[in-house]
Amino acid sequence: MAGKILIIDDELNIRELIKFNVEKAGYKVLEADNGQTAVAVTKAEQPDLVVLDLMLPGMDGLEVCRIIKNSRETAAIPIIMLTAKNEEIDKILGLELGADDYLTKPFSPRELVARIKAVLRRSHKDNVAGGELVIGKLKLNFSRYEAYLGTVKLELTPKEYEMLKLFVTNTGKVFTREQLLEKVWGYEYFGDTRTVDVHVRHLRVKLGQDNEVAEAIETVRGVGYRFKDL
Repeated sequence: MAGKILIIDDELNIRELIKFNVEKAGYKVLEADNGQTAVAVTKAEQPDLVVLDLMLPGMDGLEVCRIIKNSRETAAIPIIMLTAKNEEIDKILGLELGADDYLTKPFSPRELVARIKAVLRRSHKDNVAGGELVIGKLKLNFSRYEAYLGTVKLELTPKEYEMLKLFVTNTGKVFTREQLLEKVWGYEYFGDTRTVDVHVRHLRVKLGQDNEVAEAIETVRGVGYRFKDL
């Protein structure tokens, strides 16, 4: 088995749809239809990943996410959120609580399985060895603080390098502008977040000699940015 996936949703037909596709991909599936059960199963079974619907009866998905991420036993378990809501605030709150990715209902089961695989890859970080990461034509050497596109060394500022490193070690994960400010600049920022947009724009220009790599930094409208798999 490729791992254990916990599906948390109060709608049986949604759980069965996800279960069918996730088991077809080779994973073992655990299920929960409410928040209290979800927290208990997460602690007892230690799944490799949680697929979490935000619209749960009683304890909602945001509270489940908060409990999982605030517990030493379960904090490292990645979470993909599912939501039927279109309000950006739900996605942002979930991401700020520690969720790794999200999908809005209705969703493609194939896309969910692809997201699960991507999140598990980056959480395991199997492709990071010896202080160096290679993803497509992009290579980062962490010990030397250098980045290369093919054989060409990229002339990046310290903030551009840190942002690129954050993106490529978390492929697929959506970061809000506030999260990027906190993780790259090292402080919480209240006010204008356009400095993030400026640095992303400059980073795209410097990666522009390879369109595929430059376009891998995707804008998630109303939320922030993520780096897709190459």
